[in-house]
Amino acid sequence: MFQRILICTDFTDGLQRLVNFVPQFAASGMKQIVFLHVVPFGEEVGVPKPNAEKVDRAQTQFAAALKTVPSGIEVKTEVQAGRAMDVILRIAKQYNCDVILMGTQSRNLLTETLFGSTTAELSQRSTIPLMTVRPQLISALTSEELNLRCQHLFRGLLVPYDDSQASKHTVAEILKQAQTGIDQTCYLCRVVDEGGRYGLSEAEEQQLVADTLKPAQAQLQAAGINTEIELRHGNVITQILQAAQEKDVSAIAISSNTGGRGFCSVPSFAAELLRRSMHPVLFFPVPR
Repeated sequence: MFQRILICTDFTDGLQRLVNFVPQFAASGMKQIVFLHVVPFGEEVGVPKPNAEKVDRAQTQFAAALKTVPSGIEVKTEVQAGRAMDVILRIAKQYNCDVILMGTQSRNLLTETLFGSTTAELSQRSTIPLMTVRPQLISALTSEELNLRCQHLFRGLLVPYDDSQASKHTVAEILKQAQTGIDQTCYLCRVVDEGGRYGLSEAEEQQLVADTLKPAQAQLQAAGINTEIELRHGNVITQILQAAQEKDVSAIAISSNTGGRGFCSVPSFAAELLRRSMHPVLFFPVPR
């Protein structure tokens, strides 16, 4: 789906393990991988300087990425000093990356001020998609499982689809990134909230599917993407998370209805999903 990925790791999120799976990324259609670690400046008085020991350690950990590089893929490693947000954006632009992969932690509304500040700000400032992965997921996978995960990182996407501008934008971005010859599946899931006084009749539900889900399905299938549709009932967050467990999903793909302000800036469906999902979340920023 994507061809130029920037993988950001702080060496505690498990993503540093991915340096051992470059051939698997190549098998997925990836053409370029950039591994990035940002070293903060020291606290010494005077000219800010990065911790030389941390820089050397990071470069050593990245060395494995350059050992087995198959033809057709370019691998770069970057150890940069500075503010993480600024460095990530600069490196993504320098290498013309089309997706950023980074780890995130579980948070709730009470700890929102502590919520992966880099992830939150990046979702607001980045113009390219951002995928967040739970460190617990990567850490728990065996090497054999990571072998498959790296080959199918974007293979199966669950799209919460309610015919809003955000969900339409998500589908449009998936279509833009579609690659011929790459097996990919999308699951379009619409949830009808049963909290209202009157529920929809069966005929009304069928009409809802015909008016919203089926046109989006047709668009994706025309691009060669296998697409399934489903209408569920209940709380939207609960049902989407349940659908992710039941389907063969690599990630949940979303955008935001918050005017391009990112998925962490205001209470929203996207922010709540990110907090609660154990699946990777692929966020498509809305152009500003």
